[in-house]
Amino acid sequence: MAAVLCFLAACSSEPVKRTETAPPPPAQAPETFRVKFETTKGDFLVEVVREWAPHGVDRFHELVTKRYYDGTRFFRVVPRFVVQWGIHGDPKVQSLWRTAVIPDDPVRQSNKRGFLTYAKSGPQTRTTQVFINLADNARLDADGFAPFGHVIEGMDVVDQLHKLYGEAPPGGVGPDQMRIQAEGNPYLDRYFPRLDAVKTARIVE
Repeated sequence: MAAVLCFLAACSSEPVKRTETAPPPPAQAPETFRVKFETTKGDFLVEVVREWAPHGVDRFHELVTKRYYDGTRFFRVVPRFVVQWGIHGDPKVQSLWRTAVIPDDPVRQSNKRGFLTYAKSGPQTRTTQVFINLADNARLDADGFAPFGHVIEGMDVVDQLHKLYGEAPPGGVGPDQMRIQAEGNPYLDRYFPRLDAVKTARIVE
């Protein structure tokens, strides 16, 4: 249980509050679509299935369409666990989206290796941060982590994303999420220059 609680704390930002400045709820996404992520290590392709997690898929489709993920860093890479990203590099943009909470989805798929899931700190806290499971993490299912897609090409690229920083302190020497939110990519470029990044994320079909 302690490990899962640690995961909950580290896989998300602090609890969010809804504000009038947050974007409106996303429009309905297609039932299935694919997103190509071009990264500093190479490309990988994700297939997204709305039936698995409708609220999560609608938001993900919106974020990709608006090119939100372009330039974001893979700020948390823990071997045999997860690779996480989704904090925008511009603090002004991040400040807006971090209040745009979407409803939780029931868990219909297990957190298997290669499956894509939202990070969260508790019920009703999902916004923009996502992670790919680097191993079978079925223990996360009971805590409400609902996969909404999976990597269908390029998992070898995901496995190669820079991982030496690991967790944030005290568990590792990785970036502080609060500072990423407050200072953006300049903070990461200065103190964590070896992090890999999303160059572009585009819907391809």
